[in-house]
Amino acid sequence: MFLLLVNCLALAFADAQSSSPAASPQPSAPAWKLVWSDEFNGPNGSAVDASKWVSETGGGGWGNDELEYYTGRLENASQQDGNLVIHVAQEKFTGADGVTRNYTSARLKTQGKFSQTYGRFEARIKIPRGQGIWPAFWMLGNDIDKHGSHKSGWPDCGEIDIMENVGKEPALVHGTIHGPGYSGEGGISASFGLPGGLPSSQGFADDFHLYAVEWEPNAIHFYVDQNLYATRTPEELPKGAKWVYDRPFFLLLNVAVGGGWPGSPDATTVFPQTMLVDYVRVYERADSPAASAAQH
Repeated sequence: MFLLLVNCLALAFADAQSSSPAASPQPSAPAWKLVWSDEFNGPNGSAVDASKWVSETGGGGWGNDELEYYTGRLENASQQDGNLVIHVAQEKFTGADGVTRNYTSARLKTQGKFSQTYGRFEARIKIPRGQGIWPAFWMLGNDIDKHGSHKSGWPDCGEIDIMENVGKEPALVHGTIHGPGYSGEGGISASFGLPGGLPSSQGFADDFHLYAVEWEPNAIHFYVDQNLYATRTPEELPKGAKWVYDRPFFLLLNVAVGGGWPGSPDATTVFPQTMLVDYVRVYERADSPAASAAQH
C-alpha cells in the first residue's frame, strides 16, 4: 500500500511538471561580432604585432605641451604575461629629430592597419598613476592626413576619447568627442568616478577596468565596465557644428607625461609607471554589412 501511494504521488508530480508552462527564455545580449582584436599574448619581452600597430615617435609636445619623448623601443612598449606594457621612464633621451626630453613613453596606433566605422570598441586596461601622468585609449578619423599634416586634418577628422585620466584625479576617467567647432577645451566631455570615500591614493590604477564606446550613426555611448555613463548625439553639438562620426576611425593607446591638462610631474610622482593593456577588441553588430570594417 505504501509503495502504491508513493508511485501515485510520483505520477501526479510528473503530470504537474509536464503540464506547467515552459520557462520563458532570457533576453539575449546585443548581437556583436568580433572583427578585430589584439590579446597581447606574444612572447615575454617581444614587440607588439607590427601587422596591427604602428609606433609613433617624437618629442615635439604633440600639440599639448607634453614632456615625454615617444620611442619605438622595447623599453617603452612590449608584451609581458599576456599584456601590452607601456613603460614610462624618467630618463634623458634625445631622438633622431634632435629633440631631448627627460621622460620616455610609447604611443601606438592602428592607422593604416585597421579602422572601422561604427561598432563596439573596448580595451581592458590597468592605468598608471601619479601627478602629471596622462594615459589614454582613443580614436581618430582616417582622414586626419588628408592635407598632408596632422594639424590640417584635425579636428575636422573627428576624435573619440574612449578613456583619459589625469593623475591628479585618481578616481575619475573622462570620455570626450572633438570635432570642428568643439575641439580642445571645447570638446564635449563627460566623466565617470569610482564610489566616493576612497583614500586619495586609490583609484582606477589599482585594478583593470573595461573602457568602451558603442558607436552608431547618430550616437556614441561611453562605458566603464558595465556602466553606461554618457551618450553623445548631434543635438549636443554647438549650433552649426558638424557631426563627423560617419567615417572609419583608427585606434590609439598612449601615456603622456605633462601637458596643459594634467600639469607636470612633481615630487609626489613615482617613476617608472606602467600602463597594462590586457586586450583591445572591436566588434560590429552581427546584422551590419561586413563592408563597414575597413581593413588594410
